[in-house]
Amino acid sequence: MARLRSFQRLASHFVDIADFLLVYIEEAHPSDGWVSSDAAYNIPKHQCLQDRLRAAQLMREGAPDCPLAVDTMDNASSAAYGAYFERLYVIQEEKVMYQGGRGPEGYKISELRSWLDQYKTRLQSPGTVVIQV
Repeated sequence: MARLRSFQRLASHFVDIADFLLVYIEEAHPSDGWVSSDAAYNIPKHQCLQDRLRAAQLMREGAPDCPLAVDTMDNASSAAYGAYFERLYVIQEEKVMYQGGRGPEGYKISELRSWLDQYKTRLQSPGTVVIQV
């Protein structure tokens, strides 16, 4: 939950230059599977999309201002982006501009913050022309 709050703060700070989206994927430590000793929630393995949608609502509570998408039951988004367990991305014009490491160890909000700070600086540079279509 602390990571989600950190993500929410990051999204609030950079709302002027980026759109943020949370994608809820397969539960990494379901209560009826490989249980984590520090799990904040008791969520069993998703048996259907409704299970996943219910579990995703817990994520919404942790970051109410971010749009939320839910991965399909065949885990298409997780597979396409190598997101299992959690991962941070910046996608611009259909191209991956930043890819964080795999979570939990590689999930580094500070690294993404640095990337976004540099990007914001480039946008504000006098030699930079930004054209919005």
